[in-house]
Amino acid sequence: MEEAELLSTANLAAMKALAMAIAVGFGVFGPGLGIGFIVAKALEAIGRNPEASGKIQTTMFIGIAFTEALAIFALVVGFIIKFT
Repeated sequence: MEEAELLSTANLAAMKALAMAIAVGFGVFGPGLGIGFIVAKALEAIGRNPEASGKIQTTMFIGIAFTEALAIFALVVGFIIKFT
């Protein structure tokens, strides 16, 4: 009886680890693409209008911070899945 319980506990821990990996993996995929697009468009805008680089960079960094927050939320959800 104890061996079956240990196996069940081990399976539960493995499933939680796998669920965390999937949640975090998918959760950071979108923000990673978003940050790439933000930087690409900011560099394109700076190339077209170099005088506005200060305003563009400021706005770019704010956009990166908000986008990165989504990845951090995914990481928090992953930890909640793993340790609950």
